[in-house]
Amino acid sequence: MNKNDTFKSSVIGMQGNLMSFAMKLTTNREEAHDLVQDTTLKALDNEGKFAENTNFKGWILTIMRNIFINNYRKSVRENTVVDATEDLYHLNLSQDSGLETPDGAYAAREISAILAGFPADYREPFSMHVAGYKNEEISSSLSMPLGTVKSRIFFTRKRLRELLKDYR
Repeated sequence: MNKNDTFKSSVIGMQGNLMSFAMKLTTNREEAHDLVQDTTLKALDNEGKFAENTNFKGWILTIMRNIFINNYRKSVRENTVVDATEDLYHLNLSQDSGLETPDGAYAAREISAILAGFPADYREPFSMHVAGYKNEEISSSLSMPLGTVKSRIFFTRKRLRELLKDYR
């Protein structure tokens, strides 16, 4: 048996270990099979990079881990929202804003209408808080003490909760 056949038989002999490790990484059988297949292909393509007297199992499991990490990073990049609006409006929305459903859009309009009826001293800090500003930023922007900002956000949230108790 030559060196090439020994390497291939070692890769084939690792399939069970690869599948176990892939299941730990993905927790999904189909994704695990894909990961094992990608790892096997990459290991066979990189046979020349394997150094003799090296831990073969560690080498091939490192390949699998790196493929998994790269695939994960790629999926995160693909799912990243690019907000082209001038004021980054979409980035300030929570990811589960509920606006996709007709009921969610109606509720958002109703909440906005209720907020519009609040005094500006309460509405502005709360709106900035919902938009993602930190309490310190709100305090300096509105020239209010930090404690006042916190209490106004708290009382606005409490009052909204009372007025919108039917939505729970």
